[in-house]
Amino acid sequence: MWTSGQLVADTSISIYRITIGFLISTAFALPIGVLIGCYRNWEAAIEPFVDFIRYMPVVAFVPLTILWAGPSDLQKFLIIWIGTFFQQVLLVMDNVKSVPRDFVNLGRTLEMREWRILQRIVVPSAMPAIWDSLRISLGWAWTWLVVAELVAATSGLGYRITTAQRFFQTDLIFGYLLLLGMLGLATDQAMKYLGRRFFRYLEIR
Repeated sequence: MWTSGQLVADTSISIYRITIGFLISTAFALPIGVLIGCYRNWEAAIEPFVDFIRYMPVVAFVPLTILWAGPSDLQKFLIIWIGTFFQQVLLVMDNVKSVPRDFVNLGRTLEMREWRILQRIVVPSAMPAIWDSLRISLGWAWTWLVVAELVAATSGLGYRITTAQRFFQTDLIFGYLLLLGMLGLATDQAMKYLGRRFFRYLEIR
């Protein structure tokens, strides 16, 4: 499979799908999570809906997304978004709420506008914890990507596992499972490394 280029092609398309799907989910989750973490009115309006959706099994959305988007990459993005967005919103909300209240009060004492407090105090203070939450949710994104590819795909790592199952190629299934584990570990370690680079000031010297 490596020499034929099939393994590289499957890995590339799966990495492309998870990258786009995860970035879309994060782009939506970050501002919403920050808002509901800072303002009770936003929390009261949005959090119940988020809690309601996140308890629905993502697998049940697979047939619906196939009807809406067909077996296209858009369908994979939707599954990754559904599986990670709602969890990310709540994680970011908790991260923002953990910012010491004294920091916010200091900004108000200095007569900073609310959006400036949000921009200069709340988000930078919560960002290390938010980064860890994104790292955790990236692991979930890998799971939902494979689920989407197992059901409706003509390429990708999940699709090859399904194909191998049909022909009882258990060695191939284990090979792809090990590859998925290595890819997940690589992305996790990359996030850890970037976190240490971005937030050097947190290191104890």
